[in-house]
Amino acid sequence: MDYMQASTSFSDSDMEFDKNVPRICGVCGDKATGFHFNAMTCEGCKGFFRRSMKRKAVFTCPFNGDCRITKDNRRHCQSCRLKRCVDIGMMKEFILTDEEVQRKRDMIMKRKEEEALRESQRPKLSEEQQKMIDTLLEAHRKTFDETYSDFTQFRPPVRENTCRRITRSSSVQTQNYSSDSETFNSSPESLESSFFSNSLFSNCSSGSSPGGSSDLSMLPHLADLVSYSIQKVIGFAKMIPGFRDLTSEDQIALLKSSVIEVIMLRSNQSFTLEDMSWTCGSEDFKYKLDDVTQAGHNMELLEPLVKFQVGLKKLNLHEEEHVLLMAICILSPDRPGVQDKALVEAIQDRLSSTLQTYILCKHPPPGSRLLYPKMIQKLADLRSLNEEHSKQYRFLSFQPEHSMQLTPLVLEVFGNEIS
Repeated sequence: MDYMQASTSFSDSDMEFDKNVPRICGVCGDKATGFHFNAMTCEGCKGFFRRSMKRKAVFTCPFNGDCRITKDNRRHCQSCRLKRCVDIGMMKEFILTDEEVQRKRDMIMKRKEEEALRESQRPKLSEEQQKMIDTLLEAHRKTFDETYSDFTQFRPPVRENTCRRITRSSSVQTQNYSSDSETFNSSPESLESSFFSNSLFSNCSSGSSPGGSSDLSMLPHLADLVSYSIQKVIGFAKMIPGFRDLTSEDQIALLKSSVIEVIMLRSNQSFTLEDMSWTCGSEDFKYKLDDVTQAGHNMELLEPLVKFQVGLKKLNLHEEEHVLLMAICILSPDRPGVQDKALVEAIQDRLSSTLQTYILCKHPPPGSRLLYPKMIQKLADLRSLNEEHSKQYRFLSFQPEHSMQLTPLVLEVFGNEIS
């Protein structure tokens, strides 16, 4: 029937309403529930009009034929009520037959069943997966300060092209580092205060060539910044579900191999596409390529690093996806020195499965298209960045004027990592 789609004799919600227009019944002034038979009416007047039309009823007004119909007196004069229905535009052609009403009911029921089936087939995060995500979010927020307020406690940046050059003695650069190598094979707890807290990694990297400048003025500042970041990564790793089930040796191996990669992942939150810099709270802590050049890095690291940061930024990851990617990065069974590869792989599989399910459930298209493989490719890119980073620090270690700023432990670690 031509009027089937337009009719509202069965459903009250088939037509959208302007929220700014009051829903008042055009017949009696009662609260309207929608458009019925081409006019805005209440349920009572909708039913009255349908019954009257289907019975072909003929009414007579007992008064003057000009009754004012209200919510309270609408039952008193059926004739004037029906006349009012017609006057506001209600049309009998919009009334469905019993068969049409039943077909419409069947259509609505079928649509609901199909929606229920699609909903049942849609992937859902299990309670365990949601708990894992919540744990990682909490771990990240506890170990990452988005305001970068702690940066004020570091030695201030000293850039070659500014007048704020500060000279420090080697004793300041290397204090408390003399016993680092002795604790290299210690437990994760002792490593937290020695190896990971004092090692020099690059958090926000850029530069010209290793050792190209005789005055690597930014190296001390970035060393402080990265030492701080490393401690935070350790705190995050310890809260990854399953990480503490590993042996101390495997925990150390995973952290040692992945910490710089996680720092690079985390630094993406401060990376700005507009000027390709890392802005950490204020202009004083805004790092451009020249800054990290002054920490001894060259473009063999910086060009792929910036490309990586741009690509990762454009994925527009949710925070949940970001923390899962960091956890997957840490729990990689192919890291050097890992003994119980099966257990590490099992933990990583749970993280990967949770990430894939989250993307299917929570990340709307088109952003979700091929998002998981794109994220995994970023982990492969990080491996190359990690290797180049290590090579450049090793290069610095061969130069007496710069090796004094690298701890003995860092020299040993990067030396062992490079084949």
